[in-house]
Amino acid sequence: MKMMPLVCAAFLTVTTATAQEGAKPMSTTTPGLSLSLGTATPGGGFPLYGDAFAEVMNKADPSLTLVTRNTKGSTENIPLLEAGQLDLALVAGEPAYEAFKGIGRAPTKLRIITALYSNPGMFVVRADSPYRTIRDLVGKPIAFGAKGSGLVFLSRYVLDGIGLDQDKDFQAVYLDRAGDGPAMVQDGRVAALWGAGLGWPGFKAMSESPGGARFIAPGAAEIAQIRAKHTFLKPMLVGANSYPNQPVPIASVGSWSYILARETLPDEVAYRLAKTLHGAEATLGARLAQAKETTASNTMASAPDVALIHPGVLKYYREIGLVK
Repeated sequence: MKMMPLVCAAFLTVTTATAQEGAKPMSTTTPGLSLSLGTATPGGGFPLYGDAFAEVMNKADPSLTLVTRNTKGSTENIPLLEAGQLDLALVAGEPAYEAFKGIGRAPTKLRIITALYSNPGMFVVRADSPYRTIRDLVGKPIAFGAKGSGLVFLSRYVLDGIGLDQDKDFQAVYLDRAGDGPAMVQDGRVAALWGAGLGWPGFKAMSESPGGARFIAPGAAEIAQIRAKHTFLKPMLVGANSYPNQPVPIASVGSWSYILARETLPDEVAYRLAKTLHGAEATLGARLAQAKETTASNTMASAPDVALIHPGVLKYYREIGLVK
């Protein structure tokens, strides 16, 4: 499909070049806003969240149309945003951190629209598995997530923090689709599946499987090691009963995921998104459990630097007293 330029009129009308095939374009005379939202591969947490986010936002503001688009995940979403081929996209904390810091690349000019949810990372194995610690998994085939997923970045940092190399110390398996992981654990093709976050579909599928599942996270000493080496990772807790048959809380480390915007997204558009989202926070949280963490206050608290939040969002935050 040939790319069309984005147009922002006085009524905040945006015709998005990257809308999915078959999506109906908005008329340039319609006082509405149409934006593309990049997610990730089917079966993962980002498409689940993205669909819920778009549904709630579109209902909260009937003149708003967010169109979700499956991508390869965070590592594709960042360059698509930078090229102006997406308006908004979900990006995991670790790829966002590297992009903001300019690690292995020039610092990005993308900006944060909102924090999504925290991502405590851990492995899941079958309940009858003999593996109890991360060290027990060394040398075993492990599904670390979809190739372009931010989960792969998180696992690399976590394992590096305890002196392990993801590709050298494990038989690393990278998936074409995030949703393929649980079946691979259940039928024995891999010993464990790496994932992160609350309400993550892979963990839910494993927990609800007939044989049950068990989680493996870094121990207290390992968490201290990881944080000493990678200070941007934060201690996080998976509360008891966050997943079926998970009666006790699980401590781990992780970071926050975000919705990022292309550099050229107008301030008035970002302002409108922030205002609509703030009014719909409770509805979004009721729609999806992990989205209860999608709040303006969490965005302020989790942003590596307030300057990384879009100016239009900050303008709204000043109006509601979050920013002075």
